[in-house]
Formats: sequence, structure tokens, C-alpha cells
Amino acid sequence: MAGIGPIRQDWEPVVIRKKPPTAAATKDEKAVNAARRAGGPIETIKKYNAGSNKAASSTPGLNTKKLDEETEVLAHERVSFELKKAIMQARMEKKLTQAQLAQKINEKPQIIQEYECGKAIPNQQIITKLERVLGVKLRGKK
Repeated sequence: MAGIGPIRQDWEPVVIRKKPPTAAATKDEKAVNAARRAGGPIETIKKYNAGSNKAASSTPGLNTKKLDEETEVLAHERVSFELKKAIMQARMEKKLTQAQLAQKINEKPQIIQEYECGKAIPNQQIITKLERVLGVKLRGKK
């Protein structure tokens, strides 16, 4: 360390300050009241639809008008009368109950009941299973 010279110390004071308040902190009620007391500038801005959900419901007429004018009847296709009759006749010829037929095609008995009542929505996989077990062509009779 020879040749570097004497070690000196810097005795200047170091001041550590808090961060200046953020924008959110200057908007709280205490800060606004303190600024009023001190006579400082206060800026007030009215925000459009602030703190409410009016934007979503401000124009209810557009969608409701479309719904009111809608006249199309939307319903799922049901099993035809011919198909349900063909299933019932083929099952009776094989002397099977609805539960036995359902067990043979690995479905619930309720499915067979819905098909025979005409309440089921036609499923091609189930119809194929019924054709295979009953030995009757069902899809050609729609």
C-alpha cells in the first residue's frame, strides 16, 4: 500500500428521504383536505360512468329489440314416428324388454324408453347399436 497516500474520510452528511407520494396517495381524502388547508391546487375530474356498470346496460334497446323480433322456433330434432315404431316392433319380435335391449347395447333403459316414446334426440351411434342388436335397418325408414 505504499504510494497510495493517506486515507481520507468524506464527512459530508447523507440525507435519506422517503419517496414522494404516489398518484393514488395524493387522491385520498386526507391528502385532499391537507391541500385545501394549505391552499394548494386541487383538481377535480368527473369520470364518465365511474364506479358503475352502466356501460354494459346503457343501450338495452339493441339486443332486446333483436330478441323481441326473433320469430324462429328453435327446437332439437326428435325421433320420428316411423323410427320409434320400428324399434318397438323389432324389440317385440326379439322378445326383449326395454331393460334387456338397453343392456345389450350398453346404454341405460331410460334411453330405450325415450326412443320408443319419441322424446330422444337421434344419436347415430345408438341407432347403429340398435340396428346391430335387433337385426333391422332403422335408418332407411326415416
